[in-house]
Amino acid sequence: MGDSGVRARRWRARCQDYSNGSDPEREKIWIELFEQLDLNKDGRIDVQELRQGLAARGMSLGRHAEEEIVRAGDTNLDGLLDFEEFTHYLRSHEKELRLMFRSLDRNNDGQIDVGEIQQALHNLGVDITTEQAQTILQGIDKDGTMTIDWNEWRDHFLLNPITNMEDIAHYWKHSLVLDIGENLAVPDEFSDRERRSGLWWKQLVAGAMAGAVSRTGTAPLDRLKVFLQVHGSGALGGLRRMKVLGGLRGMVLEGGVLSLWRGNGINVLKIAPESAIKFMAYEQIKRAIRGNEGSLRVQERFIAGSLAGATAQTIIYPMEVLKTRLTLRRTGQYSGVADCARQILRREGLRAFYKGYLPNMLGIIPYAGIDLAVYETLKTAWLQRYSLGSPDPGVLVLLGCGTVSSTCGQLASYPLALIRTRMQAQASVEGGPQLSMLGQFRHIVSREGVLGLYRGIAPNFLKVIPAVSISYVVRH
Repeated sequence: MGDSGVRARRWRARCQDYSNGSDPEREKIWIELFEQLDLNKDGRIDVQELRQGLAARGMSLGRHAEEEIVRAGDTNLDGLLDFEEFTHYLRSHEKELRLMFRSLDRNNDGQIDVGEIQQALHNLGVDITTEQAQTILQGIDKDGTMTIDWNEWRDHFLLNPITNMEDIAHYWKHSLVLDIGENLAVPDEFSDRERRSGLWWKQLVAGAMAGAVSRTGTAPLDRLKVFLQVHGSGALGGLRRMKVLGGLRGMVLEGGVLSLWRGNGINVLKIAPESAIKFMAYEQIKRAIRGNEGSLRVQERFIAGSLAGATAQTIIYPMEVLKTRLTLRRTGQYSGVADCARQILRREGLRAFYKGYLPNMLGIIPYAGIDLAVYETLKTAWLQRYSLGSPDPGVLVLLGCGTVSSTCGQLASYPLALIRTRMQAQASVEGGPQLSMLGQFRHIVSREGVLGLYRGIAPNFLKVIPAVSISYVVRH
């Protein structure tokens, strides 16, 4: 306590000496802010104190933002900010914010309005609607004038380490994209600057790693889903009324605990090529739709995302068939992915690698459309009703929107996914009926009723929340 008290008294003395600047009012505010953030009162702020202090003020800056603030202001490279370093950072940052404010204030009236927000983001390749611009503005406007003055702008971004308008665009634009093991039909968008800087491939790598861990963590539920889809009618082995716990128990008894992860290897392996192909196709389709005029509207994102998803699925679809066969395999049936592919090619020919292709393609449309529409609707509704201090809805809201939208998309497309899986698996059953998509549909409804089209959806829903949580934790 003695050392801490001495440091605190020395710090206050330095504050008095240093506060003889050109703007005493701002210095006074900075002193108060420093005192609030300096939780242990030792006259220095570290990253953890900054993170906790900002969280107590209801601010969430995103990944590594606190480290960026400390790095930018830490002139003596000790990993801490003393008062002089802190105020020097704030003074420099306010100058940058002033330049950004002036660049936004196109008519030089000292206020930023909705049209100026739209125009500034359009110039950076990010097109937003009037309603979206109003949502952004409302998150910064404190006096209800539907404009942003300099004080509102400065106070809102004072502890956000943005340095230019492209950072502002990135702050307002990006949403959360998580891998839950299904067809993620609409990729994230990247600006020209992000593509040039290499951010896009870093995001893809991070997403692939998160998807790999997420899918591995939920692989037992995914394998159970496939078993329930295929064996629901007793078509493959007489497992007629398989339930969740009984299915897991049966798989363990048949092949041991590790059998719960059969098919997961190729399910993880296909993430990278599918993501890369989808991203490249999406960028080409986006350019064909909008040229170089900026980002896509929601309806255009749906079209571009569906086409990009269809392109990626067409190219990697044989891996989907292999994944289903390996997931359903019995102990000793295949020695690996290559052996499985050789046996399918020898016994069934090349066409077997595209069994179920048509229902798979048709399933992309409702999944992509509903997933995107529900996500955007929920996010916008939350922002309009509850966005009191920030245009960023926050992690938990985005996780909730993503979970609900994905669930709605799966409900709409699940019957087609089930028929696809049945068609992928039926060719491996000797003497079994080789039905078309419509034939499968009639066969399922006649023998199991309409609810038969949703067989296996319980473990599919059970894995959504853990998959989303694992994916987010790994990615962030």
